[in-house]
Amino acid sequence: MTGLLTRKSGIEIQPLSRETLQDRVYRQVTELILDGSIVPGEMVTVQSLADAFKVSPMPVREALRRLTAENALTVVSGRSMGIPPLSRERLTDLRNVRFELEATAAAWAAERIGDAALDELRHHLNAMEKADQQADVSSYVRANHGFHFAIYRAAESEIMLHIIETLWLQISPYFHLLHDSGNFSMANQRHNEMFSALQQRDADAVRASIRADIEAAYQVLIGLL
Repeated sequence: MTGLLTRKSGIEIQPLSRETLQDRVYRQVTELILDGSIVPGEMVTVQSLADAFKVSPMPVREALRRLTAENALTVVSGRSMGIPPLSRERLTDLRNVRFELEATAAAWAAERIGDAALDELRHHLNAMEKADQQADVSSYVRANHGFHFAIYRAAESEIMLHIIETLWLQISPYFHLLHDSGNFSMANQRHNEMFSALQQRDADAVRASIRADIEAAYQVLIGLL
């Protein structure tokens, strides 16, 4: 069709972008949740986000509706939104599903990862170690997200990546609660194991390290609920 239009009219037709303003706002709010910038107990409003993003309330409202449908946000009171409470049942369900999907994605990554992704992982490892030493919880959570998703992107499956992101939208806001238990230091040991396994293209080893990391965080969080 594009070629026909070009031949008849002499006009060069450029592909249209599929991304809308709502999509961009959705992506920005998603990143805020995944990076730990919106924590349990904190409330946001449509207007506050619209002001921050310098957009009208409508695309923000639609983005928040999508995130509510994905169980990433919930109405707290009136027009305020927040992170949904986490029950023991939902936490266990999330752990069980993450066990399978994230371990599989990591195993795929071991077979496909390139040097650029390994360099990115090394950067996030250094950031997590520095944040742990400085007790900088927010920086640790951001670097942890960056590290894990560099692995999952290396699996080269957009479908798997989207599903894992949906799971993280529900669990990652609670990673702030792991610091006082000493979990961050233990998690860094697992992260180094993952990195070594990926360097060696050892799918079984990285699968085991991912599961150990998920289980350790689960045990801390289940004890807090």
